[in-house]
Amino acid sequence: MENTFSFRFMQEKDIEQVHRIEELSFSIPWSKEAFYNELFENKFAVYIVLEMDGKIVGYCGVWIVIDEAHVTNVAILPEYRGMKLGEALMMCLMNVAREKGAKTMTLEARVSNHIALSLYRKMGFQDGGIRKNYYTDNQEDALVMWVNL
Repeated sequence: MENTFSFRFMQEKDIEQVHRIEELSFSIPWSKEAFYNELFENKFAVYIVLEMDGKIVGYCGVWIVIDEAHVTNVAILPEYRGMKLGEALMMCLMNVAREKGAKTMTLEARVSNHIALSLYRKMGFQDGGIRKNYYTDNQEDALVMWVNL
């Protein structure tokens, strides 16, 4: 049986599940309070969850400022990775950003995160530069990437 997935905008009730995905995905996870602030305080923020069989298996966020979309985070539960869900989630995020008036999208990724970098390049992102010592856990550089929407 084929798994079906759907996208929707993140709601307050999703913070617990989204935070769990965040903790399993990043060495410096955001707090639950950070997600609450994104949903209710940051007028630029848009967050999307990916549901499969009634369970949130991924999420992503973006800040849309004038005509520029800055991706804040993209994460898929570990046991659901490798199923092209990250690509579907990014495609949804790009479409939402475009609908909200963004002309370009940017993000940072660890220079060692070859899986993410490969996905972003596949989706048309171009290398834009390096942010030295961007990640505070190990001082790893971030690659800044851009795409025209």
